[in-house]
Amino acid sequence: MVPTLPILPALDVIIPVPLHPQRLREREYNQSLLLAHGLSQHLQIPLLLSCLLRIRSTVPQTFLSKRERLTNLRRAFAVQEASRITGTRILLIDDVFTTGTTLHECAKALRTAGSGPVYGLTLARML
Repeated sequence: MVPTLPILPALDVIIPVPLHPQRLREREYNQSLLLAHGLSQHLQIPLLLSCLLRIRSTVPQTFLSKRERLTNLRRAFAVQEASRITGTRILLIDDVFTTGTTLHECAKALRTAGSGPVYGLTLARML
């Protein structure tokens, strides 16, 4: 029997916060994907990789003030093949929560495309 996390609601899929293709080439890995993959295997919940896309390259949030962070990611994410997430309960995975802008913008794109509830989970929180 696979243990579950009691704080999580019923979920249909796990989606990692995507990197822009240019940033992925520079970094060579997506830390949110690594976290999401491990959680997907542990919880036995499907991992959906190609649905949420980062369509605009942005300055890394760590280099910005709080005010700049709130606007930096606007319209940076889009959903491809919305039919794959229609009505689905999604766990969105990111590595670090600072202002919540990344999770907010991703969830907004997913909800606009017709998903069910979107829950966010991060590994760490900046104070």
